[in-house]
Amino acid sequence: MANVITLKLLPEQRQKLLHTFYEERSDKIPAYAEFQLRCENCVITSYASGKVVFQGSDAEVYASPFMVQDSGMFPQAGSDEVGTGDYFGPVCVCASVVRPEDAESLRRLGVRDSKALSDSEIRKTAPELMKLLVHSLLILPPARYNLVHADSNMNAIKSKLHNMAYVHLREKTELPSLIVIDQFTPEAGYYRYIASEKQIVRGIHFETKAENKYPAVGASSIIARYAFLRYWDEMEKQYGMTFVKGASAAVDQCARDFVSRYGKEKLGSVAKLHYKNTERI
Repeated sequence: MANVITLKLLPEQRQKLLHTFYEERSDKIPAYAEFQLRCENCVITSYASGKVVFQGSDAEVYASPFMVQDSGMFPQAGSDEVGTGDYFGPVCVCASVVRPEDAESLRRLGVRDSKALSDSEIRKTAPELMKLLVHSLLILPPARYNLVHADSNMNAIKSKLHNMAYVHLREKTELPSLIVIDQFTPEAGYYRYIASEKQIVRGIHFETKAENKYPAVGASSIIARYAFLRYWDEMEKQYGMTFVKGASAAVDQCARDFVSRYGKEKLGSVAKLHYKNTERI
């Protein structure tokens, strides 16, 4: 059953919606509507009265940037990671702090899960967020990832990176009482993975799909994705080829092309070797 969310938005917020998803606008709109956007898994209808209706399985994803009104949620810190679903490229983790005075700017920028934004939107939004928010960004290159993975599984690596991001963030500013991680492993497992770390940040709230509820997690997701894209750009420039994102059969072929050009001994400098793709190629 489709989700339906109805919000009352300001004119500038409605214009932001239209501008962000302009290519998804519909030629046919309901009576009294200003515009209708037919996005992936969500139809957004804006009315002249200011009412905006989000309808579809991803209604909350698109509506969430405009739903955070409770100032009691701020300040908040949040973190997210990018790159774990890609055979090529690094793993990037970012932790950010959002204070009450930042909340409106994040709503204006339409902050939400980076997976709901195009690469061009990420490249435009992330630099603004990086200037606005106190944040800590960690980039684990493929070669280093492969060395670490010899002793740690993926969840252990992510746990250590998240903890390190918060340790670094704590050195830059005081951490708020609300600290959120977009949950990838149970809380007990997370602390078990980082038990041997010299510094451990505790008091963290773990929640799935947190990037669409907590602006700090959404902002961190965008900054981490931006770092991933920048690293990807440099990787393609260095090797003079176009890499394929994800871990599909097309990625396998891309890896074969890389090996034929640079040799299998260089594959670990661009790819996470424990993925099934390595066996297939």
